[in-house]
Amino acid sequence: MNATIYRSAIHIAAISGIYLALAMLVPAFVDIYYGSRNAEVFLLCAFMVGGLSLTTAAATRAGPPPFNKRLGFLVVNLLWIVACLVGALPLWLSSLKLTFAEALFESASAISTTGATVIVGLDRAPPGILMWRSLLHWLGGVGILALGLFVMPYLRVGGMSFFKLESSETGDKPFARIASYTRAFLAIYVTITLVCAVTYATLGMSRFDALNHAMSTVATGGLSTHDASFAHYKSLPLLWAATFFMTLSSLPFSVLILFVVRRRFDLLSDPQIRVFLGYLLVFAIAASLYLRLHNGVEFHEALAHSFFTVSSILSTTGFASDDYTQWGPFIVALAFIATFMGGCSGSTSGGIKAYRIIVLINFLRTGLHRLIYPDGIHAVRYGSKTVDADVQRGVFLFFLTFIALAAFGALALGLLGYDVMTAISASTTALSNVGPGVTEAIGPAGTFAIFDDAALYILSFLMVLGRLEILTVLVVLTPLFWKS
Repeated sequence: MNATIYRSAIHIAAISGIYLALAMLVPAFVDIYYGSRNAEVFLLCAFMVGGLSLTTAAATRAGPPPFNKRLGFLVVNLLWIVACLVGALPLWLSSLKLTFAEALFESASAISTTGATVIVGLDRAPPGILMWRSLLHWLGGVGILALGLFVMPYLRVGGMSFFKLESSETGDKPFARIASYTRAFLAIYVTITLVCAVTYATLGMSRFDALNHAMSTVATGGLSTHDASFAHYKSLPLLWAATFFMTLSSLPFSVLILFVVRRRFDLLSDPQIRVFLGYLLVFAIAASLYLRLHNGVEFHEALAHSFFTVSSILSTTGFASDDYTQWGPFIVALAFIATFMGGCSGSTSGGIKAYRIIVLINFLRTGLHRLIYPDGIHAVRYGSKTVDADVQRGVFLFFLTFIALAAFGALALGLLGYDVMTAISASTTALSNVGPGVTEAIGPAGTFAIFDDAALYILSFLMVLGRLEILTVLVVLTPLFWKS
């Protein structure tokens, strides 16, 4: 591989390190405001990371090479590795006494917007640590959207190639200039976050909790400032508010931009939006009826908790209003199925996603039609559009690797001595970026602190794999990628 590509990738990663070092000043000031001595850790880490990043950026500075796929894949992976390592540093050096594996897991969980945690005692944790986790969530959401909008389309693994289908656009991009698009998506992302924070504060959260939970909600992350998550507040209005913002954040962001900026109401008829909202409604109503008829829960409470829980899982946010593993086997089975499904392509949610589910179902239907009418013309469609062969191949390849990696992850955890259901649930929820699993140990009332360091490294890798659409990481692991 050309040395210029290495230099450019390292330079870009170093620049991202500078930004992360500056971001560490936010939790440092929070700790200073609340009188926590943990501020020293963030200031020290900011100085170390900032100094190393500045030195590296200066040493690798050169004229940018022509952007190509190889550089794109390398940059995407290197950025996420740097973010996970830098994010782990203050967690590792903090008063929480985490091992490096635990700190890396917590950082990868935050950056990938998964929301799984190994920390027990969040209610007593330093406020700067809580803010840092939420900030990593929020920045991870920005990074996910930026990669999906501007980098992954060129790499043919997602992004705008999907957005063109999602937004019913086949030729023009939402804005003539990328700069305009960037300003628009940042403005909307920040606005939704602030509106969410104000809503939470109005409904009873403290301002600190409201801001943290808003960043976690809009990034569809799920890390909370309390061990009990949303159950801490015992407020049905808060559950409904969170359900709305989690669902909103699961929609294609390009569609949100075009809807807000250009009033393109027709974009809301995007097939994956209808499918996503459809299975959210079906799952939530089914769970509500089960809670009412089987567990005797008041129907208005059953509705609130069911819609919150289902939207939390499908959006891959991972908040909890109760321990749904205790609601009954039907709910556990429903939650496990929802873990795979995810939200819409072009959002910060994870999982297989509604777009791919539509393509897979239509691919299956077309295959069955060909068996009946082998001489007919049968096109795989997404709404009124024909899905080209490259996109079909990409969707099918993603689905196969997703299932294979979830299985291999479960086998690896089983080899380390964990029981079958915990291994399967942990592997699936990490790869889907959901957070809580469906067993009591790692469910909404548990944590991932039960895993040893080796298991945490495996789960951290799965979280990053799932966040970067799997193929973006796997291609870098192939020997062919490194050949000149």
